[in-house]
Amino acid sequence: MSESPSPRDASNWARKTVALKVGSTPPEALNLNVDGRQVVGPLQGFGQLWQKTYRVQLRGCAASPEEVIAVWKAHFPEFQPPQNRFFPSVAGVAPGEVVLINAALQGMPISTGVLVLYADEVSFTLMTPEGHPESGWVTFSAWHENGCTVCQVQSMARANDPIYEIGFVLGGGAAQEAIWRHVLTSLAAHHGVIDQPVQFEKQCVDRRLQWGQAQNIWQNAAIRSLLYALARPFSK
Repeated sequence: MSESPSPRDASNWARKTVALKVGSTPPEALNLNVDGRQVVGPLQGFGQLWQKTYRVQLRGCAASPEEVIAVWKAHFPEFQPPQNRFFPSVAGVAPGEVVLINAALQGMPISTGVLVLYADEVSFTLMTPEGHPESGWVTFSAWHENGCTVCQVQSMARANDPIYEIGFVLGGGAAQEAIWRHVLTSLAAHHGVIDQPVQFEKQCVDRRLQWGQAQNIWQNAAIRSLLYALARPFSK
C-alpha cells in the first residue's frame, strides 16, 4: 500500500516535536523557561477559555495582505510595546522556529517564548509552551475586504495555572488586550495609517476552571523568572 501524500500545506506547519529547543539567540536575549518545554493548547490550561479578536483596517494603504504579513513577520519585535522584548531566531518567523520573550507582566519580569506553529503568505500562528501565562495560540492574519487590507490578531487561550488566572482577573487581561491593540496600531502606523481604531471583540468560550490542571503552577514562568532574577546577583 502506498503512503498517503503529505498535505499541500505541510511545509507551512511546524514539525511535531516532543520538547522545544532554542537555537542561536542574540546575546541580550535570556533563554529561560523554554528549552525542554512542551507546547500546550486550551485543553492543557487551567482558567476560563477566551477567544479575543482585534482588527484594524488599513484604509488608504495600497499594501496587499501578502505585503503586510511579510512586513509583520520581518518587524514583529518592533511592533511590540516597550515592556515586551521578542527575539525571533535567525530564521525569523518561520514554521518550527522558537521566538524568545523577555517581558514584564504587571511589573514582574517574565522570560518565556512561543513556537511558530504555522506560517504562510497571509497568516502565522504562535503557540505557547508550558509555564507561559496562557495555554493556547494566537493567529495573525491579513485579507482584502471592501477595498482595503484588514489586519487581525485572534487568540484562543486560557490562563495556564491558578496564579495566572487570578492575575488576569485583577488586571492582567486588560493589560494583555492593550498589548495587541498596541501591536495593530504600530503596524498600521508603519503603513502610514494613523488614528484608525482597533476593533475588539471577546467571547468566553468555556467558563469552567480545569482544576485537574492546577499543577501547572509548578512550571509558572513568572515565578521562575522572579526567582532567577533574585538569585542572579549571588551567582556571579
